[in-house]
Amino acid sequence: MEDDRKSVVDFNHVRQFIADNLPILPVPGIPEIRLHKAAPHSGLRRLAEKDPQFGSPYWAHYWGGGLVLARHLLDRPETVAGRDVVDLGAGSGIVGIAAAKAGAAKVDAADIDPYAIAATGLNAKLNDVAIQTVLADLTIGRPPSADVICVGDLFYDAALAKGVTEFLDRCLASGITVLVGDPWRAHLPASRLRLLAEYVVPDFGVSTGNPKRSGVFAFESSEQS
Repeated sequence: MEDDRKSVVDFNHVRQFIADNLPILPVPGIPEIRLHKAAPHSGLRRLAEKDPQFGSPYWAHYWGGGLVLARHLLDRPETVAGRDVVDLGAGSGIVGIAAAKAGAAKVDAADIDPYAIAATGLNAKLNDVAIQTVLADLTIGRPPSADVICVGDLFYDAALAKGVTEFLDRCLASGITVLVGDPWRAHLPASRLRLLAEYVVPDFGVSTGNPKRSGVFAFESSEQS
C-alpha cells in the first residue's frame, strides 16, 4: 500500500507546496525547533483535490504527545545521545528532529503517510539535522534495528493502539527502549506506562489558548506493570 501511495504522490510538488503555503513557525515551548505548520490560508484542500487518498493532514498540526516527547529529549539529551532512534508515526518529524539535536547517532522517521514523509524531510533540513525518512508501517513487521523507539500520539484510535502496543511488546522483547508521549488519550495503555515527566502544551483540535497537561512515559513489559 505504501509503495502504491509513493508512486502516485509527486513529492517535488508536495515539498514545494509545503514550502510555499505552510509558514515556518517556532514550536510552542520548544524554541530550538521551527516547523512548517498549517495556517488559516494554507489551502491544504488543494493537495487533497489532487489525491483521493490524501487523508487527514495530521502532519501539518501540533499534537500534544509529539510536543512533550520532543521537549523531553531536548531536556534530557542523555536519553538518546549516541543511540539509534526511530520516530514512529513521525508526522511533522518533530520528535526525530529533537532526537537528532539531542545527539542521537542515527534517526529514522517512519510514517505511512507520504505527505508526512515530505514534511519531515523539509523540517529536518530547516532545522539542519540529518534524518532518514521511512515510508512504511513498521508496526506490522519485526522490530527495527534501533536502541530507542519514540512514539508520539499513536493511541487516539482503538485498532491503531492495539497494533502499536503489540509492536512495542516485540520491541521490548528485542531489548529496545520505548518512550511514549501522550496527553492521556482514551486508548493509551496506561497500565503499561511509567510516568517520566509532564509538560503543559497545546494539542491537536484544542484551542491554542487552552493547553493541556501531557506526559512522557517509559513503556514497560506486562510483568513490570
